[in-house]
Amino acid sequence: MRIVIKVGTSTLTHGTGRLNIRRVEELCKELSDIKNAGHELVLVSSGAIGMGVGKMRLRERPQDMPSKQAAAAVGQCELMYVYDKLFSEYNHTAAQILLTGEDMRDEARHRNFANTMLRLLEWGAVPVVNENDTVATDEIAVGDNDTLSALVAVSVKADLLVILSDIDGLYTADPHKNADARLVPEVRELTEELLAAAGGSGSALGTGGMATKLAAARLCMEAGCDMVIMNGSRPEALYDVIAGEAVGTRFVGRE
Repeated sequence: MRIVIKVGTSTLTHGTGRLNIRRVEELCKELSDIKNAGHELVLVSSGAIGMGVGKMRLRERPQDMPSKQAAAAVGQCELMYVYDKLFSEYNHTAAQILLTGEDMRDEARHRNFANTMLRLLEWGAVPVVNENDTVATDEIAVGDNDTLSALVAVSVKADLLVILSDIDGLYTADPHKNADARLVPEVRELTEELLAAAGGSGSALGTGGMATKLAAARLCMEAGCDMVIMNGSRPEALYDVIAGEAVGTRFVGRE
């Protein structure tokens, strides 16, 4: 299988913004083992701005564009250093890909991106994709890495996209506010009822929420790619997801 894994800021970092070392080490170990089993992997990783906030010991995520981009410049270095070091320990090579929205919208640039990704997969590398937050503005930004991960999955004709989040999956209502909220194990059609159940923004250090994940699911399902939302606190559950077992919420794009 060709699998895209998207990992969010809330999975990679503690609430302080500093790296959650144990979880990132577990994630890279599991991904390396999945590659050893013969699967092709692409990692779409958030966290540059969040890790920059932690590295610079800022009190909160900045709101103005220059500060966000400066934080991303600091955090992206540390993020790729960590991935390169951990994947190397398991004899795998990480490759950095930074994108803006224009790279996905412009036909020639998108074709070059897809060709590069496919060659990296042929070589057995692990492409690590992130939005180029150091130069992205509102005009050229993808907007969030949930959408980016779906665009990447469609571009490389992936079989499966797995979004690691701080929530177990899609619920019938916000589980933080409604005790009767139930986890939806499988979705074959994105109904208006499900779309209405999507909440707003995610964690303080991240940019995503359930609405962006459902938008990503729509892109994947229309392209015939399955998508799973699962809790990133247990990376070992990726084995069960790949085996087709019930973990989180699976959006079925393949019959």
